[in-house]
Amino acid sequence: MVIKSFEEIIAWKKAKELNIFVYKNFRNCRDFSFRDQIQRASVSIMNNIAEGFERGGNKEFRNFLFISKGSCAEVRSMLNLAFELNYINESGFKKSYDLTVEISKILSGLIKTL
Repeated sequence: MVIKSFEEIIAWKKAKELNIFVYKNFRNCRDFSFRDQIQRASVSIMNNIAEGFERGGNKEFRNFLFISKGSCAEVRSMLNLAFELNYINESGFKKSYDLTVEISKILSGLIKTL
């Protein structure tokens, strides 16, 4: 199967789902620096997938996927902190944490295929 656009990439779709969760669940967070950082890291996951894909070469795409994977770990780290600080509840934490793990695994597989 040939991927024609970044919107077809499963990791990008999952990252978009994660972004929607992050923006909805942290929009009322009064810790503005925390909120801004988790939002930026979350957006970075999907944007680096998109940017790398659009560059057209496997080597560059691979590099952007590594950056995306790093941002995914950053979001996972911040979710741990958010849970400990009671910024999100346990079910929200579990759902979003599991999504970051899934995205990271998908990215690893994609990196290996390139």
